[in-house]
Amino acid sequence: MSEVPFKNPGWAGNTGEFDLDEDQVRGDDFVGTRPREGGHPSGAATYPYMLPEKHPDAPLFEGEHKERFDKILTRYPNKQAALLPTLGLAQEVRGHVSPETMDRVAELLELSPAYVRGVTTFYTMYNKRPVGRYLVQVCTNISCNLCGADDVMEAFLRYTDTEIGETSEDGEFTVVEAECLAACGFPTCVQINSRYYENVTPADVPKIIERLKAEGAGGD
Repeated sequence: MSEVPFKNPGWAGNTGEFDLDEDQVRGDDFVGTRPREGGHPSGAATYPYMLPEKHPDAPLFEGEHKERFDKILTRYPNKQAALLPTLGLAQEVRGHVSPETMDRVAELLELSPAYVRGVTTFYTMYNKRPVGRYLVQVCTNISCNLCGADDVMEAFLRYTDTEIGETSEDGEFTVVEAECLAACGFPTCVQINSRYYENVTPADVPKIIERLKAEGAGGD
């Protein structure tokens, strides 16, 4: 593929009152640790959070996760309206939303199992089967596709030794296509768990994979 003539660097300098450099703005450290109990109730429903550690048989919900679930319910006029963030919380805990998980969510929210399954299967953001510690979603929509997304996808598959939708033998990686990751100005965009990578090229993929492997070896 011919080289893209222009790439948006995604950094326009420090425009706010804080004296931050690009590494700080685009890094992870400044985020801090997101509280499992959800922090203030106003933000408890906004965690589309996917953790490397998955516990498919974990109960829904206990301890800190029960506290967050209760906070989520306070943000909506009825339990039905709380379905999407509840499914997100269930996926954070278990790693995917199985039929059994859907039934349990239906019970907790006093909804029919059929309704919950219809909603869950409509959205691609819910994993309906187990995935690796790191779910790699490569955007292949038009902006990213024009800027080499297919080559980026091929590189991730090669360096994880998988096919699309498969999980690597070591259980570390699942690579899938994403329809759009809402970063059309910074193609190719890749989402890995809850972290976004912009302007990804095939040359970047080995470094990303090695970083994730090192993180996994160091524990989470």
